[in-house]
Amino acid sequence: MTNTGASPLLAPYFSGSLSLPNRLVMAPMTRFRAHEDGTPLPVVADHYAQRAAAGLLITEGIWPHRRGQSGWRLPGLETEAHVAGWRTVTDAVHAHGGRIFAQLMHGGRQGHPRSRLLGDVPAGPSAVPVPGPVHVKDGKADPPVPRVMTAEDIRTAIADHVAAARNALRAGFDGVELHGANSYLIHQFLADNTNLRDDAYGHDKARFAVELVTAVAEAVGAHRTGLRLSPGNPQFGMVEHAPARIYRALLASLDPLGLAYLHLTDNDTYPALADLRPRWHGTLIANVGENHPPTTQSQGERVLSAGGADLISYGRAFLTHPDLPARIAVNDPLATPIRKEHLYTHGAEGYTDYPTLAEERAGRPVPVVAA
Repeated sequence: MTNTGASPLLAPYFSGSLSLPNRLVMAPMTRFRAHEDGTPLPVVADHYAQRAAAGLLITEGIWPHRRGQSGWRLPGLETEAHVAGWRTVTDAVHAHGGRIFAQLMHGGRQGHPRSRLLGDVPAGPSAVPVPGPVHVKDGKADPPVPRVMTAEDIRTAIADHVAAARNALRAGFDGVELHGANSYLIHQFLADNTNLRDDAYGHDKARFAVELVTAVAEAVGAHRTGLRLSPGNPQFGMVEHAPARIYRALLASLDPLGLAYLHLTDNDTYPALADLRPRWHGTLIANVGENHPPTTQSQGERVLSAGGADLISYGRAFLTHPDLPARIAVNDPLATPIRKEHLYTHGAEGYTDYPTLAEERAGRPVPVVAA
């Protein structure tokens, strides 16, 4: 690791296609700032441009096709309007010197007819609903029992990801991250309780992930393809009894592809970083804040210094501190609170109005947090 005399989080990183000014990655965070058709709102460009000093930005989850839409007013990368909308985002980020990957997030069983443009029941590996109730565009509802994906559905889902990845490059993204974590489609195939199939995709739970990642890497280049995994993550009722066996096999298949990176979330019950780091020979991004308090500067530095990862992703810290690298340079406590009431609204408030450290020191009023 390069010794800059400052925080190791601020050391540059060069590997493969990645040439990053620091080791801070902005993690994907769903924020519902899209039109009803999935086109990102204009304020999205401002949000990401404000955070362009990150080594790498990863967008919120973007559905590759409305067949994979998991929620109302989540963004998509299916139509020409989507491509044009995201082009304004990537242009703004690049104008500020940043780098940005699009996270492709297929909901699988996640979703509800009242929150899907198709108005249909979502499909997943097996007919296992999420724990309810679920959020819909006009309130809450009981979760639907998902339709079981056929072999044709699986081929279609892979093709949808390939098309969306190509759209991402047309929109100016530097690459794509496939969301294989946190209960979405890839994770559903990997987990025990959501994949009850008695076919090749059930006998080999890693098969779908391998086929999907390989197809996207072949379409847009492995050097432009990343993958996020969260082994053992129990969010939304996911159960994995022996994640080490499945994820070791998955990495054995994917490691030779030469992907841009693996984005890995650690877990209390399965120390994925310690177990899988030696099995991955490419760039590894670590996220240690999932299901925990926000990651601190010292936590990220410890992981880097111990060789547990090459890069560290921060979510909530980037949300409230758009100038996170500058703050880490001066050991700022990163104490700006989240205004939770605006997390999933649709405007600039609680999205692009968090102050920089320079603005705070210049006396800009800090918004009051609702009790």
